[in-house]
Amino acid sequence: MFHQHIFIDGSVNNQLKIGYGAYFVVSGLCVSLKSLEDTVKVRFFEQTNSTRLELQTLLWALDETSALANDHELALTVYTDSQNIIGLPERRSRLERNNYFSSKNRKHNNYDLYQEFYRLTSKLNCEFVKVAGHQPSDRKDGIDKLFDLVDQASRRALRKDFQHME
Repeated sequence: MFHQHIFIDGSVNNQLKIGYGAYFVVSGLCVSLKSLEDTVKVRFFEQTNSTRLELQTLLWALDETSALANDHELALTVYTDSQNIIGLPERRSRLERNNYFSSKNRKHNNYDLYQEFYRLTSKLNCEFVKVAGHQPSDRKDGIDKLFDLVDQASRRALRKDFQHME
């Protein structure tokens, strides 16, 4: 089995409904941060919000990573600070049973992304790990430092976009 670790994060401007998602994939966790900086992928998303952006980034990362597996059996550990993503596996049966309608009889805002999430993850062996994110440097462990790479890349991309707008 081919095991990979995926780190994802996003940064959004809620007023403009735009954001950048970032991810990278690594085989092992004992790698230098400097060697990973060039492997972080960043992508622009429109008509999004923070919850939607985290899902869009995850789906993009899972899609690209599974395509690279070349029919090898793939096990993935996904690191995210999104509580929504962490809770999705447990919410699956209820969401599907209710046809993605809320208790107020409205379709969930991100039902299309939830459906895609379940479609992709049912084909993959995925484990989701919650990262605290945005911690002081003296409290960060190795995982937190790796997560910082995607956090900083998405923030940098969003800031750069605003510099061009001014």
